[in-house]
Parts: sequence; structure tokens; C-alpha cells
Amino acid sequence: MSSIPVTAEGKRKLQGELDELQARVPFISKAIADAREKGDLRENAEYHAAREEMSMINARIQDLKSKLSRAVVVDESQIDHDRVAFGAKIKLEDLKDKSIEDWHLVGEGEDDPLENKILTSSPMGTVLIGRKVGETIVVDAPVGKLKFKIKAIAY
Repeated sequence: MSSIPVTAEGKRKLQGELDELQARVPFISKAIADAREKGDLRENAEYHAAREEMSMINARIQDLKSKLSRAVVVDESQIDHDRVAFGAKIKLEDLKDKSIEDWHLVGEGEDDPLENKILTSSPMGTVLIGRKVGETIVVDAPVGKLKFKIKAIAY
């Protein structure tokens, strides 16, 4: 299993979500037990809904535990600030329409496309890693190839 780079904040968010979900498990277990007492389980919607919720929560708990076991908090002071790396805030110029976009490379649990926070493992992230200001990148996207010029890198 490969490690997952995260910021200290990202690791806290993942742990917080895990703690919250684990706290809900006893309540859902009680709901399942209460629904079971109501009789015929084949036609008991409350029972099936609670079981489904428990299944989804258990799957998410296992996913979070896996991510946390592989999470490595990145020391940003050890990063070469002349190149794009984990934690970088990048200003890109879209070469098609000359618009400027800001992106932030983050780790698991921190990504939010609406806030332009993308994973280092995303198509855009993998193309950006290791690049310098002034370089042109090409990203394969569902709409075709997108070309950007790196205007600035900040940490």
C-alpha cells in the first residue's frame, strides 16, 4: 500500500469524520435491535433502512481507517519551493481564453473542486507535480486537452 500525503489539518479532518461515524454506530445498532423487535423483518422498512445505513457507515469507517493508516503528514518546510509539490498553490493561465485560475494541491480528505482544491493524484495534480513557473502543461480532460501556463507557485 502506498502512502497518502496529507497536511496536519487534512489528517485531523479525516480523524474527526472517523470519530463522528464511530460514535453513530451504537445508535444505529440500537435502531436495528428496536426494529427487529417489531416482528416480521421481510416487511419491516425501519429494519432495512437501519441495516443499509449501518452498512454504508461501516464501509466509510473502513475507508477512513485505511486512509489514516497510510496518511503521512508532509513537512512543507522540506519541499523545494521552486517546483510544484504537495501543498502548492498554483496560479495557472488557461492558454485558450487567457483566464487565470488558482489551484491548491492537497491530500486525501481535503480535496474540494468547488474551492479549486485538487488531489495531487488527480489528472491535473499529476501533470503539475515537479513543474516550475513558466512551464506549459497539458491536461487530458473529458472535454479534450487543456493547456495551461504556470504563472506562480506559493506555499
